[in-house]
Amino acid sequence: MDKPGLITKIQQSLHDDSHWLTRRKLVIFGITLILTGLLLGLFESGDEPEPVRRPDVIELPIPERDVPSQPEGTGEGGAVSVLTVPGEDDWVQVKVRRGQTLDSIFRSQKIPIALLHQIMSLNADTKGLKKIRPGDVFEFRFDADGNFEKMRYALDEARYLIVRQEGVMLSADIQQREIYTAVAETEGVIQSSLFVAGKRAGLSDAMVMKLANIFGWDIDFILDIRKGDRFMLVYEKLYREGEFLRDGDILAATFINQGERFRAVYFENGDVAGYFAPDGRPMRKAFLRAPLNFSYISSGFNPRRMHPVLKRVRPHNGIDYYAPRGTPVYAAGEGKVTRSAYSRANGHHVFIKHANSIETKYLHFTSRAVKKGQKVKQGQTIGYVGSTGLATGPHLHYEFVVNGVHRNPRTVPLPKVEPLKGGTLTAFQAQAAPMLTQLSRLESASLYASRE
Repeated sequence: MDKPGLITKIQQSLHDDSHWLTRRKLVIFGITLILTGLLLGLFESGDEPEPVRRPDVIELPIPERDVPSQPEGTGEGGAVSVLTVPGEDDWVQVKVRRGQTLDSIFRSQKIPIALLHQIMSLNADTKGLKKIRPGDVFEFRFDADGNFEKMRYALDEARYLIVRQEGVMLSADIQQREIYTAVAETEGVIQSSLFVAGKRAGLSDAMVMKLANIFGWDIDFILDIRKGDRFMLVYEKLYREGEFLRDGDILAATFINQGERFRAVYFENGDVAGYFAPDGRPMRKAFLRAPLNFSYISSGFNPRRMHPVLKRVRPHNGIDYYAPRGTPVYAAGEGKVTRSAYSRANGHHVFIKHANSIETKYLHFTSRAVKKGQKVKQGQTIGYVGSTGLATGPHLHYEFVVNGVHRNPRTVPLPKVEPLKGGTLTAFQAQAAPMLTQLSRLESASLYASRE
């Protein structure tokens, strides 16, 4: 058998660029013949089989498949790119620019405006196309003659609006986008701030805020955080059509603040939903320690304070929280508005009556968001930081009154919330057990790493 001659023929055939499939078949056929010859040599009869000589390895050039491409360009409709994946629809993508209209987008694609009007009149979803925003993406598909066939527009992260034209028929429907969830875990050590530690742990700012909100009733993330504090998270990561979309919810978390450990697990069962400590007590307490996101405390609780405006000793029966003008202020707890008014000393102010003979007072708003007699929920916006009344700058003056006596809002014991009971507690314990085990493993690994 003339093996070298055969290989020479194969190599010559491989250089023929017009017969890629033929080259591939010849390569496979030639290699098969070589292997067959070697195997036959192994089974030849004789007393002493001749040693089998290893064949030389011949690198056969494999031609690359040519993939047609379409250069990107810009036009009246914005940046346009054509997807040219073989076997899939070719889409022209148009990203909406600031000030751009739907009319100009369709004109840029040479789609008749009459067709746009027909699309807009199909149903409520297509009518909503007039509310497009910068950054939205429209995708168009055309036939070989350049006529409109299909349009795709993301209504939200989970749904496409699909518009099709088949002959004279025009239709619109909703297509669900595949989203799935994966469970991830991470941990961080605070060196300068919670947000910097969160970034290093791979968390978005939104996820850091979720973490702070979970433990916000037990930890003051402005005043209580120290270098060396730690957190561990078990959380969701959302993927859409195989690509990372965003972080999801926190499933369980640990926060170690000044050596004290706090744990929380998310639990949902019927009407019960939220974060709970391992003993079943809600992480959400009856009152917020601070009813706003503040920058710092400009004046603390002090019965003998020198008033900055009146210049005389006058009890300061609350805490002044500095925050930029317009910062939302929240109801510290559920209750009923007993006063929403303006006075020369207090400026715009709101008083709320709560259960257990507790009253909270909020002063110096730039504007109020509730009225007298209105019932409010914890965390509901009741006004916005300002400097009305006797105030030297924008801040919130916050008071906490129990049975008619002013108490320090930062140190007053807050009413406890009842823990889960009965079957609900049993269900929580069953769901929380594996999460708490996972947190324990993360905590052990984190503390072990810190000792190295």
